[in-house]
Amino acid sequence: MTLLALHRAGSGRLPVDQPAVHADDEGFLRGRAVFETIRIYNGRPFRLAQHLERLQRSAELVGIAPPDVDGLAAAADGAAADAGAGDAVVRLLWTPGREGAGAPEGFALVSTLPPDLDELRARGLRLASVDWATGRRLGSAKTTSYAENLAAANAALAAGSDDALLVQRDGLVLETPTANVWWRRDAELYTPALELPILAGVTRSVVWELAEQRGYRPNEANATLADVEDADEIFLTASIREVMPVTLLDDKPVGGGRPGEAARSLQDALRTLAVGI
Repeated sequence: MTLLALHRAGSGRLPVDQPAVHADDEGFLRGRAVFETIRIYNGRPFRLAQHLERLQRSAELVGIAPPDVDGLAAAADGAAADAGAGDAVVRLLWTPGREGAGAPEGFALVSTLPPDLDELRARGLRLASVDWATGRRLGSAKTTSYAENLAAANAALAAGSDDALLVQRDGLVLETPTANVWWRRDAELYTPALELPILAGVTRSVVWELAEQRGYRPNEANATLADVEDADEIFLTASIREVMPVTLLDDKPVGGGRPGEAARSLQDALRTLAVGI
C-alpha cells in the first residue's frame, strides 16, 4: 500500500514525504492513540459518520481527548480528493500529541488498496487458529497498540496461512486481527457477540443488514472453534477486505474448499450499496 495523500485535521494538506508526528508523540511512544480504516469508493469514504462515531468511543475508552470530528471528516474528504483515486483506503488517526503537551492531533492518510484482494477473494483465505488473551476494557477499542494483533497474524503466516483466527482461552472464537468472522449453517448466519472483547465492525453492521435483505438470518453467538469448523461456510468482514471467504481453517477445508454462496451474495450486495452512495 502506497501513501497518496495526507491531511492534518484543522490545517489541511501535508507533504507525504515529510515527517508529520513528533518522536515523543504518545501515539508513537506508548501506542496511546486511536484510528479508523475506511474504504473509499468512487472518491468518497464509505460510512464515514459511523467510523467517526466509533473513533469517539475508542478515544473515550483509551482516555484521550474527544476527537475533532468535523476536522477529521474534512481531512478525510480533502485527502481523498487530493489522492485522485476512485477506490482507495483512508486511515483516520487521533493521537494525544506530544507527551505532556496536551495538544491532540488528527490525521487522514489515503493509501492504495492491497493489490491481491481479488485474487484472495477468488480462492478464499487460509486461517490458522491462534490462542488469544485480551483485556475486556480495550477489546472493543480500535487503538494503535497493534503489536499483539500483528504477532498473531505473523504466527499464522509462519504456519503457511493467510491470517489468524483468534480464540479465547476458554475456547470461544473472537475475530481475526483485522476483521470480524462469520459462519453459515443453511440460511442461518452467525458472528461472535459484541459482549465478547471484539471490535464492533462497521462492515459487520452493514453486512448484518444486507444479510436480512438477502434472505439470511444473522445471529450473534458464543461459539467454540469446533462449532465454527463444522459450518457450511466461513467468511470475514472488514473495511478493506469487504466480504472475504475462508476456504481452509487449520488445514481443514471449509465448505468443500471453495468460496461459499453467502460470501458471494453479500459481497455483491455490499459493493452495489457502496458504489451507489
